[in-house]
Amino acid sequence: MDILSSIADGILTLEFNRPERKNAITNAMYQELADQINAAADNKAVRALLIQGKETVFTAGNDLEDFMKGASDLSTPLTERPVYQFMQALFQCEKPVVAAVAGNAVGIGTTLLLHCDLVYLADNAKLSVPFAQLGLCPEYASSLLLPLYSGHARAAEKLMLGEPFGAEEAYAMGLASKVVPLAELHSHARAQAAKLVGLPAASLRATKQLMKRASVPQIQAALDIETPQFGKMLLGAEAREAFTAFFQKRKPDFSQFD
Repeated sequence: MDILSSIADGILTLEFNRPERKNAITNAMYQELADQINAAADNKAVRALLIQGKETVFTAGNDLEDFMKGASDLSTPLTERPVYQFMQALFQCEKPVVAAVAGNAVGIGTTLLLHCDLVYLADNAKLSVPFAQLGLCPEYASSLLLPLYSGHARAAEKLMLGEPFGAEEAYAMGLASKVVPLAELHSHARAQAAKLVGLPAASLRATKQLMKRASVPQIQAALDIETPQFGKMLLGAEAREAFTAFFQKRKPDFSQFD
């Protein structure tokens, strides 16, 4: 299974389990994540969610080959595709969500953290949002949330240059709750999730709702703007050059484009 899921002691754990491909996410994996998160909403056995990867990698982001196959399917509206269903499921999740991140968290591996409640980074974590490098635009409301968390200049450096940045910098930008040693990451994140399980569920839901009440309409508006723009650019010449260069293991040449 590329997504491992289990429910124990009130915690639904969702784990990326495709280490041979650096936990790159396929459409099938997005669908599984969306289904699991949505099912948790009505499952009284689930009081908190925990999303994690392996100690060497959280996720390399989209599986580009699989992602491009889905992009060429013009018969399926963007809002009905598995990645968008996952985005909505996590964004709308009323229960507390904890993330435990070790190693690389690329693209949506970073932007999904903006929609979690408690984010714990191992000291080997390395985040990146290389959308511009791939001829794309920001997604998952990152064009709104990254500047909101860290200011325009720091967000622009991450979103425009797309260069990786480490756990301590991510913490300083307000993207993480805490940085912990790699050996302690998963046990610490689970212990924090267990604390949430032991608290009044209604109080946690109300607290989360109140904290997000002002941003929810803005996030949905950002998704509504970003998603079609992302879809359009995904089929554009610059993205095609970026992906071709990636598969050919060469540096892309964007000089031919305005």
